[in-house]
Amino acid sequence: MREFVFETRLPRVVFGAGALGHLPRELASLGIARALVLSTPGQRGLAERTAALLGAQCAGVFAHAAMHVPVEVARAAAAEARRVGADGAVAIGGGSTTGLGKALALDPGLPIVAVPTTYAGSEVTSGYGLTDGGAKKTARDPRVLPRTVVYDPELSLGLPFAITVVSMLNAIAHAAEALYAPDANPVMDAIAEQGIRAGAAALDRLQREPRDVEARGDALVAAWLCGTVLGNTTIGLHHKLCHTLGGSFDLPHAEVHAVVLPHALAHNAPATPIAMAKIARALAAESPAPADPGGAPAAVFDLGRRHGAPTSLAAIGMRAEDLDRAADLALQNPYPNPRPLERAAIRALLQRAFEGVRPG
Repeated sequence: MREFVFETRLPRVVFGAGALGHLPRELASLGIARALVLSTPGQRGLAERTAALLGAQCAGVFAHAAMHVPVEVARAAAAEARRVGADGAVAIGGGSTTGLGKALALDPGLPIVAVPTTYAGSEVTSGYGLTDGGAKKTARDPRVLPRTVVYDPELSLGLPFAITVVSMLNAIAHAAEALYAPDANPVMDAIAEQGIRAGAAALDRLQREPRDVEARGDALVAAWLCGTVLGNTTIGLHHKLCHTLGGSFDLPHAEVHAVVLPHALAHNAPATPIAMAKIARALAAESPAPADPGGAPAAVFDLGRRHGAPTSLAAIGMRAEDLDRAADLALQNPYPNPRPLERAAIRALLQRAFEGVRPG
């Protein structure tokens, strides 16, 4: 009999085409009178549009969010929030902006409303990360969980398909690894499998028509499901490798997830046959026999390759001479994983990911 303990905490979700228009109401319901709007430099236009929508509820715009949340950016945002007298923040954009919002939830302790425009899923988790001196440190704290998440499919209509693919593979990684987490449970298993299925199906439709608002909505639902699972289970080898590669070698976050996931799954497959069967089923791959669960890693690899995602670390800027250091870093600070963490095996995993070899 499977034993488990289940407890969850989720933010309020406002979903629908045009849902951004509800933002003033949502801020008012949280008692936020002066919100600092956060974005990356590339999405300043959207941030300014949001500021105009908020009018007097907006304290200003900070459009300097950056990948992996450098501590100096977090400190600058905190200083700006204090300078303008902000009593809350709106993080509009992808995972980098949501991550910056979480930093402000810690210091100076602002309530956050997230408006995702990609499929990172971090808007529904209590996990956060900060990069300092080339090292990314991650942790969990209930204070960083956004109070409300506004999902508006219209905001992602212009998201390039190449970014759509790697962002969705990032989301799928959350759900896939959760299926063999030590604190998994039947509720999260069901949500994870449906999140993977919905994400893959949305990609197939968006490849045909990237501006399909219904498909964009389904993709956001998939990201919500996958992020919810990530927020309620413990991460393992895959996420540890991605945080190491991204934070220490400045590789793009979503692309790292897309490349590493098939190889991390292949590494853990011998110890997780039930999880592999669920992933394969969700991706409509041929169900593997219980004694040979290698079908799921290959199915994930094929999903990414079919939609044009990068398949090797070399293709996204990793240097061969850094693989040994990456393996060493990945073994620091022990974390749970279904297969024992051994340097030789992890180094071999990284080599396969570097070369882009199809698992199995």
